[in-house]
Amino acid sequence: MTVVSRGRLQRGGMTALQIGAVAALYYATGKLGLLQQLVRGQVTPLWPPTGIALAGLLLTGLRAWPGIALGAFLINISLGPSTTAVIAITVGNTLAPLCSYALLRRTGFRTRMNHFQDALALVFLGAFAGMLISATVGSFTLHLAGALPAGGFWPTWWVWWTGDAMGVLLVAPVLLALRSAHWAKDAPPSRWAEGALLVAATIGVGFLETTPTPLIFLGLPLLTWAAFRFQHAAAAPCALAVTTFAIVAATRRSGPFAGHSLLTNMIALQAFNGTAALTALLLSAAITERNQTQAEIEQACRRLSEMVRRAALNISAEPTLTEGHADEKDNGGQTRP
Repeated sequence: MTVVSRGRLQRGGMTALQIGAVAALYYATGKLGLLQQLVRGQVTPLWPPTGIALAGLLLTGLRAWPGIALGAFLINISLGPSTTAVIAITVGNTLAPLCSYALLRRTGFRTRMNHFQDALALVFLGAFAGMLISATVGSFTLHLAGALPAGGFWPTWWVWWTGDAMGVLLVAPVLLALRSAHWAKDAPPSRWAEGALLVAATIGVGFLETTPTPLIFLGLPLLTWAAFRFQHAAAAPCALAVTTFAIVAATRRSGPFAGHSLLTNMIALQAFNGTAALTALLLSAAITERNQTQAEIEQACRRLSEMVRRAALNISAEPTLTEGHADEKDNGGQTRP
C-alpha cells in the first residue's frame, strides 16, 4: 500500500468517525430533549441536536452533514406518523443547520466568538433565520399527515422554531467554547476559587428555580457574573444550566409556571430562555472584544514608550558628539609656543 493510499484511508476513517460521532450525539441529545416535550411528544422547548449539528458543521465542515441526516432519521423514525413524513422532517432538520452554516460562513463567522459581530451572526443568522426551515417543514409535514389538532399548526410551528433556535443559542456555544478552552496554568488560586464558587452558585440557583417559590430571575445575575469574569468559556455553560433548570420547572409547572396555561408557560419559558441566551452570548462577546482592544492599546503604548525612550537616548547623545568636534577644532586652531 502506497503512502498516498494510506493517507486517503486515514482521512476516510477520520471522516467516518466524525460522521458517526455527530450522529450519535444528535441521537443522544435528541432523546434527552424529548424528555421535555410539549407538543405531540416530539416538539420541545429546547432541541439540543440543532446545536450539535451546527457546531459539527462549524468544527468539521460539510462532511458532517451525513451524520446530521442519520441522527435526525433515527430520532424521527419512532415518532413520525409515516415513513414519508419522517423523511420530510429529516430533510428539514438537515437543511436547517446547513443553511445556518452557509450564512455564518458568508459573514466570516469565527468559532472563538471573540467579536460582538460573531455573537450577533449566531443569534440572527444561525438561530433565528436558519431554524425557520426545520420549523416550517416539520410543522407543515405534521399538518399534512393529520397529526396536529385543529388550529395546532402555528403553536406547533412556534414551539418547533423556538426550540430549534434555543438549541443553537445554548448548545452550540458550549461546544465551541470547549473546542477553544485551555488549561490556565498561570491562574492564581483566587481565580480557581471564584470559578468553583460560580459553579456552586449556578447549581444552587438551578435548584431554587425548580422550587414552588418563583426565583427564576436569580439566574440573570449569574450570567452577568460569568460573562464579565470568565467571558464565553463560563457564560455559555452557565446559560445552558440556568435554562435547563427553567425547562424542568416549566415541565413540573412549579415556581412562576404554576397555575398558568400551556401557552402562557411556553411564552414565559421561551422569553426567559431567549433572554438568558442573548445575555450570555452578547455580553461575553462584548467583554472579550473590550479586553482584546484594551490589550492592543496597552501593547501600542508600550511600543510608543520604547520608541520615545530610544529617541531620548539618541537626542542626549548628540550634544556630546558636537562638543567633541568643537574641542578638536579649538585644539587644531591653537599655535604652539
